[in-house]
Amino acid sequence: MLAVVLSLAAAAAFAASAMFIDSVSGRVGPLQLSRWQMSLACLMTAAIVAVTGGWQTLDLEMVLWLTASSASGIMVGSLTYIATIQYTGPRISALLFTAASPFALALGFGFRGETATLLQAAGVGLIVAGIALAVMGPKQDEGARTPKPLWIGIGLGLVTSFAQALGSLLARPAMLEGADPVAAMVVRSGTGALFFIALLALPAFRPAALPSRPEIRQIGYAALAGMVVGMSFLMAALARGDVGIVTTLSSTTPILILPMVWAVYRRIPGPLAWVGAAMAVIGTALISATS
Repeated sequence: MLAVVLSLAAAAAFAASAMFIDSVSGRVGPLQLSRWQMSLACLMTAAIVAVTGGWQTLDLEMVLWLTASSASGIMVGSLTYIATIQYTGPRISALLFTAASPFALALGFGFRGETATLLQAAGVGLIVAGIALAVMGPKQDEGARTPKPLWIGIGLGLVTSFAQALGSLLARPAMLEGADPVAAMVVRSGTGALFFIALLALPAFRPAALPSRPEIRQIGYAALAGMVVGMSFLMAALARGDVGIVTTLSSTTPILILPMVWAVYRRIPGPLAWVGAAMAVIGTALISATS
């Protein structure tokens, strides 16, 4: 049951982070946003661990697992995530990312022998279907994008989902061995930050200008909510629950963001979003009942 609570808490933190990111969307490029987010998250988590002494829970093997997790979930996943949005737009890309749940279930079963009961499988199916309905609402203006082959975008979206699921799977051994969740995030976010900073060596990845102070502040809030709080909750959930279930529950961000959008922007979600939310709630209840 604790894994369920932690996974949902992670999804809520990711939703809050998305709200902060939305405030700078269009003004800060996605690569620069990722670079600042990872760097700020690394600094924040390192400061916390310096006080709590979480470093003592890590050994070399754990660090290697967490570095591999970052390479898959952050390095590969972030780059293909950005490319997917460029090819398909945010609505279709959000729909493609629901594939992370079945990928995580398959990886958990294939590499760790994790299995789901019939009720849990039904719950996962309801949550995935609910997320799909939530992001299939009335079409929003996605801006003028140069037409690109949709099949490439679909392929990139599936790579993103697989990379995210694999990243969770690779982090699980370290978490099962007792790694501190915040210390684990120092390793993951630090590895990601170094990667995105290294990309600056390539002229094509250099930003035209630095973000303004207000934009950096919003990015900092997003990093605190998503990378520090949300990912620490996710790491803690992986120490207590199966990869597939944790990945599914932590992917309910599109559902949990609905009331936030309603409260902040006064935009009432459409009927499909409410149906999707109801399905996700029922799915969560089924998983909780057997956890």
